[in-house]
Amino acid sequence: MTHPRSATAPRRAPRLALVAVVAVLLACSVSCALRFSRRPDTVQALRISEVVGEGDPARRASNRLVLKGLDADSGGDPARALGIYEEALRVDATNPYAYLAIARHHAAGDDPAWALSFIDKADSLLRAEGGPSPRVRPHLVGLRGQALYASGEVNEGLPLLEEAWTAAPDVWTDGQLDADELR
Repeated sequence: MTHPRSATAPRRAPRLALVAVVAVLLACSVSCALRFSRRPDTVQALRISEVVGEGDPARRASNRLVLKGLDADSGGDPARALGIYEEALRVDATNPYAYLAIARHHAAGDDPAWALSFIDKADSLLRAEGGPSPRVRPHLVGLRGQALYASGEVNEGLPLLEEAWTAAPDVWTDGQLDADELR
């Protein structure tokens, strides 16, 4: 004689498994949505590749060189990268993105204090063009913080790095701007 409960147990097991799978998938989707949704006070930090086609022919050519320099930096050839950035400035001396790339290069390099004057120049050129945009501002603030922190001015650099991280956490979480993140 079969017990009435044992006859229904096998049918209940697949349903319970299905409910468990659905619950896990729902929890994962909510978790992913929370993790990857952007807070309203954050921005998607600007990448040079987004502006490469903007401006006059000299600006466009200069921005293409900046991308080439970022590729060299990313590929572990900082001397070549710096030469390419300097070439970008010869093509368009008013390109704020070239100064931003040079600032990033120096902030991550051996003498991060060199980055500060390039950050100032990028900022002033962006202001002359009506900016900086909210998408560029985290780079300016973060690079200044990165340069100050790496130069030993930790108390001055940390609040700036925190501000950049708060504004653009997808780029500034680690406290530095990599060539690939600016590209």
